[in-house]
Amino acid sequence: MSVIAKNKVSRISVSLPASLLRQFDDMLSERGFKSRSQAIAEMINERLAEYRTQLGDEIMAGVITLVYDHSRSGLQKQLADLQHRYLDEVISSLHVQLMRAHTMEVVLVQGPAVRLQRIADDLVTCRGVISGKLQLSAAILPPVYPFPESLVKEREMQT
Repeated sequence: MSVIAKNKVSRISVSLPASLLRQFDDMLSERGFKSRSQAIAEMINERLAEYRTQLGDEIMAGVITLVYDHSRSGLQKQLADLQHRYLDEVISSLHVQLMRAHTMEVVLVQGPAVRLQRIADDLVTCRGVISGKLQLSAAILPPVYPFPESLVKEREMQT
């Protein structure tokens, strides 16, 4: 698909009750959108990502956000071990120390949506995790580095 075809814009018309439009315009102003079109496009992209998640096998990029009690014995090792088990999907993670023995961890992932949800579920259900959420995007990251075939076969034998 050419760049010109990708950027082609189609115009649509939407009818809304006046009260809903006022609320929408208030939200646009508060969030800093430059136009209604920009806000609607962002909302549609978000809903499409949710829909693709439900399909299950769509390759997506995402972020798993966790807040956990880092004073819980063995929790950090358990979270690290889980991320290592899903090495093909886990791209990177970032830890931020919060108040009262809490840590926020952000894990960048990519792979089939159903598998990313499984990873998020495995992480969020660890004892000591206070909250967690998977946010997916239809965007796909370029491969970080292709695994040599010998490592792929070795990894398959381990699972």
